[in-house]
Amino acid sequence: MAGINSILKIFLPKDRIFYQLFENVAKELVKMGDKLKEMVNEPDYDTRAKYLKEIEDMEHVNDEHTHQIFLELGKNFITPFDREDIHHLASALDDIADYIYATAKKISFYRVNPDDIGIRKFGDIIPLGCVAVHNAVLELRNMKNMRQITDALVSINSIENQADDIYDMSIERLFATESDVKELIKKKEIYQVMEIVTDKCEDAANVIESIIVKYA
Repeated sequence: MAGINSILKIFLPKDRIFYQLFENVAKELVKMGDKLKEMVNEPDYDTRAKYLKEIEDMEHVNDEHTHQIFLELGKNFITPFDREDIHHLASALDDIADYIYATAKKISFYRVNPDDIGIRKFGDIIPLGCVAVHNAVLELRNMKNMRQITDALVSINSIENQADDIYDMSIERLFATESDVKELIKKKEIYQVMEIVTDKCEDAANVIESIIVKYA
């Protein structure tokens, strides 16, 4: 048995690279969520455009981290958990970044005034979802604090449910109060993409839950 353990140690990644890369991605998501909240609370268009550029830069950083995860997946013979789960989690986290960036682009390019109750409410809960995803990802390295990871997953699911309610409320209010058809279409698209951000957080939570069921 000792001999087998010695052989395994040769193949096991010394620097636990996958955990570090996932943590890098999750940390960047928190920054993106916070910057999106700043953007939707910023009345000045030019300042919002500056925030969009910062979010774009963060999204590119996350693309690089995600690409590195896939490269490591091809190079490493032994991985910390199923290769399929690594691929699914990397894709799910990348989707969160993509849709935060898509939200910022629509707000900026459509020149929509984000002083809107629906957009502001989404702007409040998206960062909370990113923080919860980050907390769950951090626990993957050791999987010892199951209470903390479970709390994070429950929080993500709750945020997704809240987002559904915000979306329904926003659409109802939009059709009741907005007479400008162009503005209606623009805001409806923004609500949709912001709600998708929370869906993608839940997708990541589902992958993490699958991993801990297998390995915790």
